[in-house]
Amino acid sequence: MLAKVSGVFRISKEIELKYLPSGSAVAKVSLVNSIKYKIQSGEQRKDTCFIDGSVFGKSAEILNQYCSKGSKIYIIGDLVQETWTVQDGTNRSIHKIKIESFEFLDSKQDNQSQPKQQPEVVYENNVPEIDIDDSEVPF
Repeated sequence: MLAKVSGVFRISKEIELKYLPSGSAVAKVSLVNSIKYKIQSGEQRKDTCFIDGSVFGKSAEILNQYCSKGSKIYIIGDLVQETWTVQDGTNRSIHKIKIESFEFLDSKQDNQSQPKQQPEVVYENNVPEIDIDDSEVPF
């Protein structure tokens, strides 16, 4: 059973872009999300969640090109569970997000301090691949 996930995250590590033997791109993205709240006594608390995500195809290349550690993105994806068996025979599992679409949230002012430039566009994995020369891109 898959659960839909959507939310605002920061990228907590540099993106790892790899290519499958088929030539399709896969990006591993480490994400972090925090929430601040007050408990009954008035004390301020903060919960932080770290989770890994994966992006596929042209979207993986675009995310890698325009985002870096610290970038803020809005994502929509599926929560999936990966399971495996370790050498001693016990089963292990981890939850990850298979990212379907994302939107860059950093402001243009934030982009000036980051090494990568971000367009203000939403990218989805079902976007057809188009071969565009970098000199044709207006940003």
